[in-house]
Amino acid sequence: MIASTSIDLVLETARVEEVIGDFVQLKKSGSNFKGLSPFSDERTPSFMVSPVKQIWKDFSSGKGGNVVSFLMEHEHFTYPEAIKYLAKKYNLEIEETEQSNEQKEQANERESLYLVNEFANKYFKNNLFKTDQGKSIGLSYFKERGFTEDTIKKFDLGYSLDAWQAFTDEALKQGYNIDYLEKTGLTIVKEEKRFDRFKGRVMFPIKSMSGRILGFGGRILINDKKAAKYLNSPESDIYHKSKVLYGIFDAKQSIAKEDNCYLVEGYTDVIQLHQTGIKNVVASSGTALTPEQIRLINRLTKNITVLFDGDAAGMRASLRGIDLILEQGMNVKVCTFPEGEDPDSFARQNTLDELVVYLKNNAKDFIQFKASLLFEESKNDPIKKAETVRDIVNSISKIPDRIKKEIYIQECSKIMDISEDVLFSTLAQINKKEFQEANEKYKEERKAFDVIKNQEPVKKVDVQYILERKIIEILLLYGNKTEDFEDLVLKENDHGDLVLEPVKQTAKVFEKVFLDLQDDEMEFSNTNFKTLYYTIIDELNQNADFELKTFVNSVDTEMANEITTILMEDERYTLDNWQRMNIYPKEKIHNVAQLVSETILSLRCFLIEQKVLEFQQETLRNKSEINREVLEEVKDYSGLKMLLSRKLNRVL
Repeated sequence: MIASTSIDLVLETARVEEVIGDFVQLKKSGSNFKGLSPFSDERTPSFMVSPVKQIWKDFSSGKGGNVVSFLMEHEHFTYPEAIKYLAKKYNLEIEETEQSNEQKEQANERESLYLVNEFANKYFKNNLFKTDQGKSIGLSYFKERGFTEDTIKKFDLGYSLDAWQAFTDEALKQGYNIDYLEKTGLTIVKEEKRFDRFKGRVMFPIKSMSGRILGFGGRILINDKKAAKYLNSPESDIYHKSKVLYGIFDAKQSIAKEDNCYLVEGYTDVIQLHQTGIKNVVASSGTALTPEQIRLINRLTKNITVLFDGDAAGMRASLRGIDLILEQGMNVKVCTFPEGEDPDSFARQNTLDELVVYLKNNAKDFIQFKASLLFEESKNDPIKKAETVRDIVNSISKIPDRIKKEIYIQECSKIMDISEDVLFSTLAQINKKEFQEANEKYKEERKAFDVIKNQEPVKKVDVQYILERKIIEILLLYGNKTEDFEDLVLKENDHGDLVLEPVKQTAKVFEKVFLDLQDDEMEFSNTNFKTLYYTIIDELNQNADFELKTFVNSVDTEMANEITTILMEDERYTLDNWQRMNIYPKEKIHNVAQLVSETILSLRCFLIEQKVLEFQQETLRNKSEINREVLEEVKDYSGLKMLLSRKLNRVL
């Protein structure tokens, strides 16, 4: 258990924009930040972060909350793990009790897999630095690669002893379940026999964007033709190769800062470049690049520079990855190293300044790279040249942005010495099938929409829901503010007519709202709003130093999500750049007292209207018995509604 004082300290220190900024590239949007949703595949921002309110809202998935709920949603942390992550990020010490073996057993399966990986990581690191075999074999290998001890520790590199069950035996001794050892792939179980998967290998832990260990890569150090040079953890509930990039945890901040990501192939490429000073670098870990991996980068930057070694055959095999990057609407450049060199060896032989200059001078636009690579092979063969041109145009067809497409067609025309008309015609042919498919899909969607349109009547606006929601928003934002209110008191004048007379009073916003609703005996119709209303009123009544951030952190996840949905709803419209179309949304009213009074009056008006309708329906049901008292009630309520509407400057 984590001490409550530690939790309070962490929540007080953590900044939602800083934490989320480690996972999503955020751009300033007024007083807020916006970015691409990390919970769905999208190309236009629908994700908002409010530094003032210390909350976030994802309009594409409906999720929202505080800094802890983001980590729980995005990284699948438990609440304690989210607190620990934040404490580590902000260098805070937390008080907690040690987990017993029984507690480890009781942890849910997913968390148990993480716990096993964490233990394995510590075990492998200990082997590397504190065992004779680890120091003489593993540590020597890393130092031969040019890695410093600081770098080795930074990337949590380790060594698995060259023994069949050394790791498994130690894990079982420490109370870890054999089922989880098998599910993470650390242990291979065959009937009664158990083996260490990574026996005799140097270890590279593979981390999530938040630094959690998802799996491992192991490299063998002996020449054994029967054994794979590199071995990765198998797929599990927490490790999906297609969704992971090696080095993303250490690179994420640099990628966002530099607005560019270098993409390499291997673990040692990442580590060597990072050690040299190029920190915005990740690897696909030997697997073919996937759309999920590209989208992971896309949250942090729109720019990718792919680094290839001098092997032409390897470069051709990797061209598919470039097309995938283009499909995601990203900008891609390619940089190749001299023949016989790779990012690892080149970084070892050059200083940071030399490496930076080389990358800058040799990074080509994808079209220049592809043309130079393929054109060399086809310059004396017209048929091959035609295939090369079609190949390049096919890549251009993947780009979603039409302006970029046209610019690349012009560039291709210059490089390949072919007219733009021919290239545009080729592009049209390639896109024709896609267009036809899209058109068919559109027709199907329209057809389905027409059926729905004919079947389902348009839903009416729920006025009471909107007004109750507005009252909650007012209490959250301004509940503790003291304002001068102009109350309206219903009185009879000298002629016996009902009139509204203004009476001024000074009060806190929450007191004013509470008393007005109580006086009119108005109840919330929405159950969630009702619960939230009394929770907020109670908190404001007991806590003179009410703070929105503290309050959001104190309620349960469901209520926190409801709060963020209410508070961030108005921010949805700032996601669209209305100003470029000369549309300027009206700013929120600055006069809090006026906002409170108008909202309460609007709710009164609505409820009075509902009451009048009830009386009218009752009169219609009992036509034979016209009740004079009911008619009088209708007349009085209608008059009151007229007075309130005048006050609200509404025409009836």
